[in-house]
Amino acid sequence: MQIRRMLVLAGLVTTVVLGSGRIASAQGVRLPAAERRLKALPFPKDLKWLNTDKKLDLAGNLKGHVVILDFWTYCCINCIHILPDLHYIEKKYAGKPVVVIGVHAAKFKTEDDPKNISQAIQRYRIEHPVLHDKGGLYWRSWAVQRGLQQAWPSFAFIDSAGRFVGYATSEGQRGLMDAVVKQLLEEGKKEGTLAKKAITLKPTLLKSRKGQLAFPGKIASDAKTKRLFIADSNNDRILVTDTKGKVLHVIGSGKAGFKDGDFKTAEFLSPQGMVIDGDVIYLADTDNHALRKIDLKAGKVTTLAGTGKRAYDRIGGEEIGMKQGLASPWALEKKGDLIYIANAGTHQLWVHDLKTGKSKRFTGSGREHITDGGPSFSALAQPSGLVILDGQLYFADSEGSAIRRAALKDGRVETLVGAEGERGALFDFGYRDGKFEESKFQHALGVAVLDGNIVVADTYNNRIRLMDLKAKTTSTLYGNKGELDEPAGLTVLDGIIYIADTNNHRIMKFDPKTKKGEEFKVLLPKPTPKDEEKDKPKGK
Repeated sequence: MQIRRMLVLAGLVTTVVLGSGRIASAQGVRLPAAERRLKALPFPKDLKWLNTDKKLDLAGNLKGHVVILDFWTYCCINCIHILPDLHYIEKKYAGKPVVVIGVHAAKFKTEDDPKNISQAIQRYRIEHPVLHDKGGLYWRSWAVQRGLQQAWPSFAFIDSAGRFVGYATSEGQRGLMDAVVKQLLEEGKKEGTLAKKAITLKPTLLKSRKGQLAFPGKIASDAKTKRLFIADSNNDRILVTDTKGKVLHVIGSGKAGFKDGDFKTAEFLSPQGMVIDGDVIYLADTDNHALRKIDLKAGKVTTLAGTGKRAYDRIGGEEIGMKQGLASPWALEKKGDLIYIANAGTHQLWVHDLKTGKSKRFTGSGREHITDGGPSFSALAQPSGLVILDGQLYFADSEGSAIRRAALKDGRVETLVGAEGERGALFDFGYRDGKFEESKFQHALGVAVLDGNIVVADTYNNRIRLMDLKAKTTSTLYGNKGELDEPAGLTVLDGIIYIADTNNHRIMKFDPKTKKGEEFKVLLPKPTPKDEEKDKPKGK
């Protein structure tokens, strides 16, 4: 969440990265002398451990281990971005006394529920143990007693003698983490404090859902052909069905990766938003940081933009096609030859020109906030849903729990619901219907058009809401009886709302006229023996 990233060791900034936000060099990191290090704060005994077969204790079964504490919250795009880096550290030092531990300190109310954290661990395919820091008290203790800066994500480094070495904040820290871990291992071996045998930990929450939907993220539709398009996100594939649930196309091998090709060999990584143009699907391949094109007639998948790695560029327009990087594209819309992209990772809306092959900023300064204005002044907060209506690009700005719109003619941003301009805008959330100025959402991820109004997937409130644009009021359509669990996407086809009921691994459909909801059963093909293989964890 910060442009300037640093490693702080005993209160001293010893390594600073370039203004681009990427690590310039991890060389020259000097660890503070042992006598200057304070004891690491022990894990509170009353907190719940997730994704591990044993409770952990710094002075007990972790004695002699180098430990990285990752303070995170599962809504945060920056926290998602560092997972491949943590996975890299875990794999590089596998078999050595190095342990990564996630300390989940929630931002949103719904994120403080261990059931929801467990779902997020599965969705992000996290392999390391996670401590549920209920209420964030342990995190605050680190801030008060050890000076840890509170930002998502933050990392505390603990040496093999159980002492706090220093901390880092924000993403882009792979090289720095690697350098610190390497030095701590060498130091521990020299001082004789390093454990001779690494602790064995087994993740308990990773489960394969081959042959079933797995955390479907987004859903799209085509009114002309009456087809539905489902981003079966954790199966890393796209499904095309008719309105009876018959699967017409399975796009992608189901293996997590980044590969163009035919439908059986192409690979995606946690794909999300789609926009349909006849027999062409444009896809936000989120964790590949790429814009993909799926040609249903040719049976081919190609990449239009994105390098496969998270980009820090906030302007764009200089490179063509795959040379131009993106950052966690989450949703798409199309107008003529322009594809609009919710570039969640840089807190902006981008646009890709199909004629020129160039992608660039459409609006948003890149600063994470809820601020209205023109393209270079406005501030967005993790935009995650898009829809076009009457010359306006409506979007769900999830980290600000806001629903906003940008004029297609000039990119000027206006907030309809949300605490625009307020200092605490990113923490203004809740559940309230009524006038726009009184309404509240909680980390909404999806928007669609219903009868000239905006329907919203109010994700963390587990509800589908309606925004009446003329009356300027919000109301709840569906979800009051607990039918949904973090719905992330929705589409409207022939007056019926189809919903990606993400944590329930299913698609629901709701009729606004009869006010009845039911499961839309997708008639999935039977898995082959190869499909039964365990899902690959994220990481590159």
